[in-house]
Amino acid sequence: MTERVEISTATASTAITAYVTGVRVADIQPHSCFTDNDRKRQYSVMAIRGDFLTTREVSDLLGVEARQVRVLAETGAITRVARGIFDRTSVERYRAERGSGRTRTWAEHTAWGAIAMLSGAAPLGLGDVQTYRLRAILREITDPTELTIRLRDRATVTTWSGHRSVIDRVREGLVVPGRQRLGLVEDDTIVDGYIHADRIADLVRRCRLGEDARGSITLRYTYMDIDFIKYLAAFNRTLAAVDAATSLDPRERGVGEQVLVRRLELFRENVRP
Repeated sequence: MTERVEISTATASTAITAYVTGVRVADIQPHSCFTDNDRKRQYSVMAIRGDFLTTREVSDLLGVEARQVRVLAETGAITRVARGIFDRTSVERYRAERGSGRTRTWAEHTAWGAIAMLSGAAPLGLGDVQTYRLRAILREITDPTELTIRLRDRATVTTWSGHRSVIDRVREGLVVPGRQRLGLVEDDTIVDGYIHADRIADLVRRCRLGEDARGSITLRYTYMDIDFIKYLAAFNRTLAAVDAATSLDPRERGVGEQVLVRRLELFRENVRP
């Protein structure tokens, strides 16, 4: 049950100012959401402290310097809600997709080639030398987290919100690998899929979507041939597992990682050095 207290307008203003400009969130009362009571000139306060992080907290979580935190915010990689305050969900999503280490990532085309190899699908058409090197690296990977970090640049992940009436229309415009292939229950209110980079602006405009770090619509845009992605999504559950392994939901992430561990094992068993 949420605890509510009544405070004056002046106190509310002071609390907001302290929270937004303070250096350490731990030294301040939980962030508050206010609802007016004009007759009494008082406000109801609902604690939602856990939704935000300071620069120092983001720095510690991602293992980067404060300067790099500011760069991430300026480039849109994480969401800044006020000076020195960042949206926790955007930071956790960035961490899930990119990790906090220095694992080298593959270029978009190479990443999709790796997914095709793990899937056992038709090859993407990489050169002989690149194919040899990629196969050798895949044979050495045992940690699904390392794999997902290497694959992260296969697409740029963006999150949006929109009216519930457009959900089906958005889904129709995407390649959706599908949670059900992993034994997970589909949620009709959530959309997560791939779209070609040249088409995302039109979809956003037609469906009147707005960027939202906590939005229920995830658009993964890429310059890869969308028909090839559709082929991989339908071939088996490898692509669905790659997506799930970076989910913020622990259960979904665990399921995705388990599938990837098995795909890596099969790859080592069936592919010669």
